[in-house]
Amino acid sequence: MEQSYHYKLIARAIALIDAPGGTGRSLDDLAAELGMSAAHFQRVFSAWAGVSPKRYQQYLTLGHARHLLGARFSTFESAMQLGLSGQARLHDLFLRWEAMTPGDYAKRGAGLDIRYGWFDSPFGPALGMATDRGLCGLAFAEAKNDPTILADMTRRWPKASYICDPGGAAPHVEAAFTRKGAAQLHMMGTPFQIKVWEALLQVPSGHVTSYGEVAKTVCSDRAARAVGTAVGRNPLGFVIPCHRVLQGSGALGGYHWGLARKRAMLGWETARRDAVAQA
Repeated sequence: MEQSYHYKLIARAIALIDAPGGTGRSLDDLAAELGMSAAHFQRVFSAWAGVSPKRYQQYLTLGHARHLLGARFSTFESAMQLGLSGQARLHDLFLRWEAMTPGDYAKRGAGLDIRYGWFDSPFGPALGMATDRGLCGLAFAEAKNDPTILADMTRRWPKASYICDPGGAAPHVEAAFTRKGAAQLHMMGTPFQIKVWEALLQVPSGHVTSYGEVAKTVCSDRAARAVGTAVGRNPLGFVIPCHRVLQGSGALGGYHWGLARKRAMLGWETARRDAVAQA
C-alpha cells in the first residue's frame, strides 16, 4: 500500500501547487499543509519520484508539459531511430502485443474469459484485467474496488465472462509498474484504435508527442480529432502511454483517469529519466 499512499500525497501536493500562489510555496510550507514533517516529506517524495522534493516541484508546475513539448518532443521518425519500433523495449521492460482481429472485436468479447483484480501502483489503486493472451485492461481509481471503474471497463467488452482472479493479471501488471521483465498485451479495439495505440508505444518514457504527430503517423494530420478519440479509449492506461500525448500548444489535453494523474505520470517518468542521465 506504500505506493498508493505516496501517490495520494502527490495528488494533494498538485492541488496545493495549482492553487493561487502555490508555485511559490516553500517545501516546509507544503509539508506542513500536508500534515507532515519536512524530513518525512523529503523521504516520501524522494522514494516516489527518485529526485528531491524541490526538483520534483518543478515537474508539477503547469509549465512542465510545455517544456517537455519543446525539449523532448518525439517525432515517430526519431522514435524509430531509437530502436523503439515493433517490439518495444522501455527501460528493462519488454512489451509484446497481439491485436484482436476485427471479427473478434465485433463479437464484443463473446467467448473470452477476462480475469481481473485490484493492485497497488505508483499512481493509486489500479484495476488490472487479462485474457489468456495478455493484459487487456489497466484502469486507475481513487479507491480500490470502485464499482464505477469496473463498470466502465466491462462495458468495453460486454459479452465477455469476468472472473475476479488477481493472479491472472498480476505478472503483467507488476512488470508494467516495476519496468522489469516482460508484459504481453492483448489489444482489444477497432483496427483504427489499435493502429493509434501501437503508435503510442513508440514514444519513449520521459518524452511526449502531440495529437497531430500521431495523426500524421497513422493516417492524416487532419485526423487529430479522431486520434484524440482513440487515445481516450485506450484501455491500458500507463502501459500504452496516452499520458504522453499533449496538445500542440503544450496544454495537457484530456485524460480518462484525471489530469492530476496525467501530470503525476509525466513528472514521475521525467524524474526517473533525469536521475538515470545524471547517474
